[in-house]
Amino acid sequence: MKFRGLASFVFLLSFGLVQAQVTVEVTLPQEQFLQGESLPVAVRIENRSGQTLRLGEGQDWLTFSLEGRDGEVVPKLEDVPVEGEFTLESSQVAVKHVDLAPYFTLSGPGHFGIVAAVKIRDWGRQLESRPKYFDIVDGSKLWEQVVGVPESGDKAGSAPEVRRYILQQANYIKGQLRLYLRVTDAYGRAIRVFNIGPMLSFSRPEPQVDKLSHLHVLYQKGPGSYSYTIFDLDGKILTHQTYEYLATRPRLKLDDDGNVTVTGGSRRVAANDIPAPTPQELDQATKLADNPPTPPPAQTNSAKAKKK
Repeated sequence: MKFRGLASFVFLLSFGLVQAQVTVEVTLPQEQFLQGESLPVAVRIENRSGQTLRLGEGQDWLTFSLEGRDGEVVPKLEDVPVEGEFTLESSQVAVKHVDLAPYFTLSGPGHFGIVAAVKIRDWGRQLESRPKYFDIVDGSKLWEQVVGVPESGDKAGSAPEVRRYILQQANYIKGQLRLYLRVTDAYGRAIRVFNIGPMLSFSRPEPQVDKLSHLHVLYQKGPGSYSYTIFDLDGKILTHQTYEYLATRPRLKLDDDGNVTVTGGSRRVAANDIPAPTPQELDQATKLADNPPTPPPAQTNSAKAKKK
């Protein structure tokens, strides 16, 4: 019995040393997600063992498990594909990125934990990360519209395919509101859930659908600052720009031909615009930032009276 106890102690000690030499850590870009939103996970593997590790061999070299608040296991739809063999030298760090949302049944709001496990085949060991916790939250519906998918050559004459655009808001950490777009098919299945960005509590998003069934969304994200984004039928971003409230407030305008444009306000060119701005546009934006136009002087009551 003493020998067994000593053997167990030696095994645990050696395993603890392995854990100290190679660490596995899960990180998330945020702590709350809307149901159906992508769940982008980064797994950070740091090698301090003094040896070169061979990783990535086989489909099960990196696996994931999810648990709910009470320890119940979240059902897995299929194994998460993480392929590609590589070597990790001592003192180096490798980071693997994967979206877990398509591979687990996260069917409702709750508190969950992610654990990543890395197999080191040369050592006959599997190392696990500490749980990384996050919340799935509900969003309140602000607006929705059903649109038809324009006919393509191979589907001409068939029953029209439809999409449903839904704008939702959700309370984030410390009371911050965020605006989301949910795109579903005719059966209500989510095609994409996208976090558009933070919004002011009094902001009312202005949505508009153009003749191609693309969704245009304009909303106030900060004091005098407005976000303008165009999405296609799969929820992918086609255009993203920022407008400022100067003399007039930016608004969306739908013309008789079904085209949507922004009227009023002033566009502020930024490096993260989509499509990316040209070097000339960035240079001009920098010059305007350094030498902003002088706003017209405010009129006094006497001046207004004389004008009348």
